[in-house]
Amino acid sequence: MGRQARHPRGLAAAALLAVALLLVPAAVAQEETEDEHEFSYDIRDENGPAHWGQIKAEWANCSAGRMQSPIDLHHERVSLVRALGYLNHSYRPADASIVNRGHDIMVKFKGDAGSVVINGTAYYLKQLHWHSPTEHTVDGRSYDMELHLVHESAENKAAVIGILYEVGAHDAFLHALEPAIRRIADRQDHEEHVGVVDPRGARGRASVYYRYMGSLTTPPCTEGVIWTVVKRVRTVSKYQLELLREAVHDDMEKNARPVQEVNDRDISIFRPKPHRHY
Repeated sequence: MGRQARHPRGLAAAALLAVALLLVPAAVAQEETEDEHEFSYDIRDENGPAHWGQIKAEWANCSAGRMQSPIDLHHERVSLVRALGYLNHSYRPADASIVNRGHDIMVKFKGDAGSVVINGTAYYLKQLHWHSPTEHTVDGRSYDMELHLVHESAENKAAVIGILYEVGAHDAFLHALEPAIRRIADRQDHEEHVGVVDPRGARGRASVYYRYMGSLTTPPCTEGVIWTVVKRVRTVSKYQLELLREAVHDDMEKNARPVQEVNDRDISIFRPKPHRHY
């Protein structure tokens, strides 16, 4: 897909990403605003996505930032960079709670849920949550749901893995959480302990992914976030999709930020070398 990069170019792209990480301010995973009464996903509202940057001074990036997320992952902009390598997960079951944040449902890990290593840095899994429809699009196409696995490094920088879903067979990871989601339905800002949650069921096994530098997709839209969006689309049942939306009861049909301008950012894709048959 896109322009096929030679190995030296791949190394150069990886080096540029490493330099970018040194230049951007620390993006703390927990900086996502917890008071979601203050903004809306409805484009018609005065506090809708187009106005997030004017609501508070510290949210200015939402309007002025040039590395905002989500974006459209268009094949004409994407470069193959095999130097990125396979995603290096080391997730493990950990104690967790489930939180109704008003606009989404979040699983917050209390214990050590493991990490993903990017450019030699470990980013520890802190929480995961869902958006519908997807925030990222692929060649202009939107899917039904997007899961965000939010990680934070020891230096308080963020890395998010996005997984796309379309309606089909039920998702086993989400199925295990359905009783807890029903219990916190319509109980905004309510948090309930759910015991041990195994994030390995959420990560998927696909090896092809997109990579770019972006931001949090909710205020304050902090930049400097490493985004990894898995190319393979998974399935979620219509019931599960409706359960997540109805549980927050925010009278909105969606909780997805519109796509943002790519500007001059690089978008890479990792794909393993094809096996040779002799």
